[in-house]
Amino acid sequence: MLIVLSPAKTMNINTQVPQINFSIPELIDMTKLPVEILKQKSSVELAELMKVNPKLAQLNYERYQQWHTPFNKNNAHAAVFSYHGEVFNGLQIESFSKSDLAFSQDHLRILSALYGVLRPLDLIQPYRMEMATHMKVGKAKNLYEYWQKSVTESLNKTLAAQEDSILINLASNEYFKSINTKTLNATIITPVFKEYKNEKPVIVTMYAKKARGMMARYILKNKINAISALKTFDLDGYYYNDYFSTNTKIVFTR
Repeated sequence: MLIVLSPAKTMNINTQVPQINFSIPELIDMTKLPVEILKQKSSVELAELMKVNPKLAQLNYERYQQWHTPFNKNNAHAAVFSYHGEVFNGLQIESFSKSDLAFSQDHLRILSALYGVLRPLDLIQPYRMEMATHMKVGKAKNLYEYWQKSVTESLNKTLAAQEDSILINLASNEYFKSINTKTLNATIITPVFKEYKNEKPVIVTMYAKKARGMMARYILKNKINAISALKTFDLDGYYYNDYFSTNTKIVFTR
């Protein structure tokens, strides 16, 4: 079983990380081309490209100017400890034991507009870039086209090594589109989280993001490897709702 998550826009590379063995992003050589393109842009151009305010644009201008390889523990930070947002609030990586982290390294992947796909303990340098950003990269007309083949091949390789064919989609639509589902050798299971509003279940984005993180935590800490076991998820008031679920979409309501 392999989980995919979206990254977060907010990053903090000053969080405390346990003494563990780090890894280098598998697609780091592909990262260098978009970084070189971004290094050529001014903070004003980055503000327009990323649709952010001048302060954020300046921060990311500085980040890209300083970005360099090789990565090591002095100039980079483990990916899963770097992202901060609702998904990662739900994941609560700080609660993971070394055994949990080792399991996560094999069973969790974070999709990224700059790094393609990341293992939790891959070292990264901070950045801001969304997958839907309109940017040509080499011959690719956008980031989806640039990453899709390599990201899908990476996921297929991991699934084959696990001798498994179940991919748990806990990513947003924006990031999941970076995977070519036609060539992905997996059964895709998508957990969906809904809140009852006026007696009808609806998706509330903020709550759904945190719930996706909680589901990832539930799978990883309990080392779940069967789809049926996902239905026992009951954190934060959610419960499996058979009525709204299908074979590939598992719905939880509260």
